[in-house]
Amino acid sequence: MSGCCGSASYTSVFGPRLARGLAARYRRRGPDRATRRVLAVLDAQGLEGASVLEIGGGVGELQLELLRRGAARTTNLELVDSYEAEAAALAAAAGTGGRTVRRQLDIAADPGAVAVHDVVVLHRVVCCYPDHARLLAAAADHAGRVLVFSFPPRTPVSRALLALVNGFYRVIGSSFRNYAHPPEAMLEVLRARGLRPVHACHGRFWRVAGLVR
Repeated sequence: MSGCCGSASYTSVFGPRLARGLAARYRRRGPDRATRRVLAVLDAQGLEGASVLEIGGGVGELQLELLRRGAARTTNLELVDSYEAEAAALAAAAGTGGRTVRRQLDIAADPGAVAVHDVVVLHRVVCCYPDHARLLAAAADHAGRVLVFSFPPRTPVSRALLALVNGFYRVIGSSFRNYAHPPEAMLEVLRARGLRPVHACHGRFWRVAGLVR
C-alpha cells in the first residue's frame, strides 16, 4: 500500500528477491500458519462461487488456496510490480491464471477504480500502511459479504520489535515503516461501514479478525 511513504519505499522492501523467497517457500511448504488461520475463517463463511479481492496479496498464494476451496475468481491489488513474475508462475502451475486479475493500484487513494467483491482480504497489510482508517474504510466499502484481515498484536514486546525494525529502516535510508495500529480503532472503522465482527484469533505474532455484513 502507499500512503504517505510513497510506492518507492515499498519497492525497496518488497522487491523481486522477497517475491522469489515467498514463492519458493510456498512451493515447499504450502501456506504458513497465519495464512491457514485466515483460510479457516474464510472457509467458515463459505467460498463457493465467491469473488475475492485481496489487497496486497504478494505472490498470490492465499488466492490460489481460495480458488481451490471454491472461490470463482480473485482480484489482487499491489502498489509495486515486484511480485508479478512469481505470481504468474504460481498461477500457471496451479492452472488458475484465467481466474485471477492482478492490478497495480492503491485502493485507499482510488477506491472507485475497483468493483465490490463478495470477500475482501488484507493479510499482513494494514501494518504496512500509515493511515489504517483510510485503507480499512476503502476495503470495507468493497466487501459485499465478508472481510478478513490480520495484524500484529499491540503489546509492549511487539511495539519494541517494531521500533527496532523501523530503526533499521532509518539506518539504511528507507522511508518505509511498519505500524502497530490499535486493534479496537481498526475494528471501529469497519463497524462504522456496516461490518460486524464474528471471529477473532489471537495468535502470538498475527491476529486475525473476520467480519460479515
